[in-house]
Amino acid sequence: MEEMEEELKCPVCGSFYREPIILPCSHNICQACARNILVQTPESESPQSRRASGSGVSDYDYLDLDKMSLYSEADSGYGSYGGFASAPTTPCQKSPNGVRVFPPAMPPPATHLSPALASVPRNSCITCPQCHRSLILDDRGLRGFPKNRVLEGVIDRYQQSKAAALKCQLCEKAPKEATVMCEQCDVFYCDPCRLRCHPPRGPLAKHRLVPPAQGRVSRRLSPRKVSTCTDHELENHSMYCVQCKMPVCYQCLEEGKHSSHEVKALGAMWKLHKSQLSQALNGLSDRAKEAKEFLVQLRNMVQQIQENSVEFEACLVAQCDALIDALNRRKAQLLARVNKEHEHKLKVVRDQISHCTVKLRQTTGLMEYCLEVIKENDPSGFLQISDALIRRVHLTEDQWGKGTLTPRMTTDFDLSLDNSPLLQSIHQLDFVQMKVPATPILQLEDCCTHNNSATLSWKQPPLSTVPAEGYILELDDGNGGQFREVYVGKETMCTVDGLHFNSTYNARIKAFNKTGVSQYSKTLVLQTSEDTDSEEQTVPFPVPSERLPLRRMSPFSSTLNLQPSFPRRAYFDFRSSPHQLSLHSSLQSLNAPGCNFETQSASYSQLVDIKKLLAVAWFAFDPGSAHSDIIFSNDNLTVTCSSYDDRVVLGKTGFSKGVHYWELTVDRYDNHPDPAFGVARIDVMKDVMLGKDDKAWAMYVDNNRSWFMHNNSHTNRTEGGITKGATIGVLLDFNRKTLTFFINDEQQGPIAFENVEGLFFPAVSLNRNVQVTLHTGLQVPDFYSSRASIA
Repeated sequence: MEEMEEELKCPVCGSFYREPIILPCSHNICQACARNILVQTPESESPQSRRASGSGVSDYDYLDLDKMSLYSEADSGYGSYGGFASAPTTPCQKSPNGVRVFPPAMPPPATHLSPALASVPRNSCITCPQCHRSLILDDRGLRGFPKNRVLEGVIDRYQQSKAAALKCQLCEKAPKEATVMCEQCDVFYCDPCRLRCHPPRGPLAKHRLVPPAQGRVSRRLSPRKVSTCTDHELENHSMYCVQCKMPVCYQCLEEGKHSSHEVKALGAMWKLHKSQLSQALNGLSDRAKEAKEFLVQLRNMVQQIQENSVEFEACLVAQCDALIDALNRRKAQLLARVNKEHEHKLKVVRDQISHCTVKLRQTTGLMEYCLEVIKENDPSGFLQISDALIRRVHLTEDQWGKGTLTPRMTTDFDLSLDNSPLLQSIHQLDFVQMKVPATPILQLEDCCTHNNSATLSWKQPPLSTVPAEGYILELDDGNGGQFREVYVGKETMCTVDGLHFNSTYNARIKAFNKTGVSQYSKTLVLQTSEDTDSEEQTVPFPVPSERLPLRRMSPFSSTLNLQPSFPRRAYFDFRSSPHQLSLHSSLQSLNAPGCNFETQSASYSQLVDIKKLLAVAWFAFDPGSAHSDIIFSNDNLTVTCSSYDDRVVLGKTGFSKGVHYWELTVDRYDNHPDPAFGVARIDVMKDVMLGKDDKAWAMYVDNNRSWFMHNNSHTNRTEGGITKGATIGVLLDFNRKTLTFFINDEQQGPIAFENVEGLFFPAVSLNRNVQVTLHTGLQVPDFYSSRASIA
């Protein structure tokens, strides 16, 4: 309950409310404090003058705050005083909460009423110390405000509930323990305050002083004052005015201003408002509970911040120490190089000194010998050796002249330490984002497979505060091999084309920034479209408890089952591993406009009968890779040409595994052209007939016969041509590595090509005299399936 104490204190005197009154703005104030903050207004602002001018509509007229500033100090406009109205006041004295108060303009006359209820100066106004709303009092003065008996009762219960010793109510700073209580003044005093404020002389000598404990009991046993009507002081409240939202007495209903208002029973409205307050408190209680949990979170954050700060400081010190260690190691290496250079210079100079010393000794010896020879007086003997000596002297002189007297080494060190980049790096050393981005989350609702293409979508976690500069998408080879990067960039969606049919791929994604890369996301398992022979098989398919079959929210809300009757459906499968998610698709992705999904649980270890789907490839012609003369229509399923020369167009989907069959119908056939049908590599020549280069395997046909052609080699001429309305079928069987052609449901010639391996795209070449339409997702011809099953 101590948290409630601020609600029980007057905003003017800072003490518990004493005889609180309710202002029209619903705030409370002590009666004595209300009298002390009254301000006298000019005659023109009085209620009577306002009513006379027709500007007033109520008993209490609010003043504009700008007008109130005429009667108050510039800093606040109103104030308070901590004593009673009868006590001497000082202008602009400050109350405990810092609000200033003007004393009454004139001393109240002595009446039989208490000082708080004594008459107030004429034309007085009062300003609420909490909301700053100002109003002019009517003739009733402060007696026109209702008394808040409920607040008095709450204060009494609160004071009684405090187990600590009662404190003096007049101590200004730290209240001392009360020693007595005056029953007449209803105030607790300590000894110094009693001697100063309640001396035992004069009228106060007749007051009865009791111990504080006895005073508390007498307070508790004192009868509760009954709330009376403000207009009829002798009448108790008996009804509630709904329009004015206040209790009224029966006289107010009969002869007062509430006579025409709607009223209700006081007890019923009391219960109703209690119920409303309880309901409002429920919502506030929830907010308080959330606030407490939030405070706990904030306190935990304080602890976490302190721990992270210590950890970060330790990391920073370790990094700086590592830099210092690296600098010391480099310093040692550089000093070693300087010492090595020093030793090298000394060695060179010392070797030269040694060499010159020996040479000088030899030269000096030769000179002394020659001088002694010159001193000889034997001409014949001198001449015998003079030539040799002269040659030795000149040779020795020449030896000294070949740079011998030049130092071989300078005294300066030809090394200069370039420390400017390091100093610049030290000055630029600063904090950057020191966290890697959060692990991306795969968005399964946007992930899908279509034929042999896979589309993946991902996003950053919602509460991630570390930005990602890009993402890396990795995919394995479809056989459980190593992961390879297939996309690096800022986008959050990527489509991978050219995958194997009927293969299972594992995909994962990670984010990166300047600091590093995040952890990998959960592995997404993708199953490309199936393509098998036509035999019906029952495959044991365990369904883990984690599997959530996807439900398509269509107007019929039909569950998607993988059955032949729905060849263009798909489903997702959550595998049992907590780190793997899988996505399976048949012919067509469900990621289409208007399709939403919901999940439902499934039992464990069920067996699902799956009839293998036939020729599951659904595709169209590819405008992006076609020759510019090709003309597309019918959602890129129908093509013709604007040129008389043959031009090549490819299908959008490439094949490398499985059995695939598609057909082309001849919509227009003029002047007996020879269009070509078959398969090709992605880089096939687009401006010549299909099969002219080594990148295409085709059958070209006119109105009478056909030929197979590859690398401009024509083989297997076969009778039977095409006309308008004819159907050409192409069957690519990677299981048997063969390519076979059909005309009007009959095989045209033998198997056209064998040993077919690699990635192939459906292809057609035609000119302006031909128009064909592509049909995909077809079953393999029955006779071919039967022959394949026999083989």
